[in-house]
Amino acid sequence: MEASILLAAAMAGAIVVLTPGPAVLALLGIGAAQGRRAGAGFLFGHLVGDTLWAALALTAMIGAKVIAPVVFQVLAVVCGGYLLWLGTRAVLVRRDATGQASGGVRRHLRLGLVFGVTNPKSYPVTLSVFTALLAQDLGALTAANAPLLLAAVFLGFLLADLILIWLVGTPLLRRIYRSGEIWIIRATGVMFIGFAVSTLWHALG
Repeated sequence: MEASILLAAAMAGAIVVLTPGPAVLALLGIGAAQGRRAGAGFLFGHLVGDTLWAALALTAMIGAKVIAPVVFQVLAVVCGGYLLWLGTRAVLVRRDATGQASGGVRRHLRLGLVFGVTNPKSYPVTLSVFTALLAQDLGALTAANAPLLLAAVFLGFLLADLILIWLVGTPLLRRIYRSGEIWIIRATGVMFIGFAVSTLWHALG
């Protein structure tokens, strides 16, 4: 396989991760409040979902039959309910006796995993980006070279994740977050609830 195709696949992966959306907004809130380590945990969990949707997008482009939709519908219902619970907690956040927000997000890896696997926008966005960058080489996309393509996409994911991890730890972003912590947490909670409703709607609709 030509190096130019692998480079295009890596670029597609990076673009998918860096495109603003619910996960990026959640990362900014988590990383600014709790640092790069917390943000990295969220992103590494989200990487599972990124890889899943990339594999399905490549599968669709190659022309094979994808996994039965009911598998993802059941998973989306469970995870959508979890996100709804997290969002409600964030909206109701209060300051504790020490003046700290009591509803900060914990278990960042699991939260990132939930976001990545259940995001109803991930598959169409990933497929559209891959199509834009790889359509001209569609003839070279075969089942035999799919693992190599996915590895290139995964490398793009990792590079983009490193950029985001650096960004969320910058002093400016953390100062902005601290100045409006409660309202940012509540706004993130509203986003979680909206994301959960969207996930459940797509799963049950």
